[in-house]
Amino acid sequence: MAYVVAEPCADVLDQACVEECPVDCIYQGERMMYIHPEECVDCAACEVVCPVEAIYFEDDVPDRWSAYTGANAEFFTEIGSPGGAITVGRLGHDVEPVISLPRDAGRQAAVDKPPAR
Repeated sequence: MAYVVAEPCADVLDQACVEECPVDCIYQGERMMYIHPEECVDCAACEVVCPVEAIYFEDDVPDRWSAYTGANAEFFTEIGSPGGAITVGRLGHDVEPVISLPRDAGRQAAVDKPPAR
């Protein structure tokens, strides 16, 4: 199991989660952060510091954002497991459904977030 970054992160890129992650498994795409499902140790440190509440435990992702579970894994298809976000820096790509999102959709999703977990 792993944590998942969902739509409210799109175009926000706050990075408080990156600073808090003890295993450096949160990578920056073009418009959103992504958690590497094989590097994540399920510590939940990232979830509590996310200012837009975009991070969920894999089993708790709201239905409307369920596609982000696969998106977080798909993001790493080409790069594999580089062993830490610090070593690779910002990666200039995203995956669906992020690619198709209108700009600032994540900010709106954060405002319209689902009921408390």
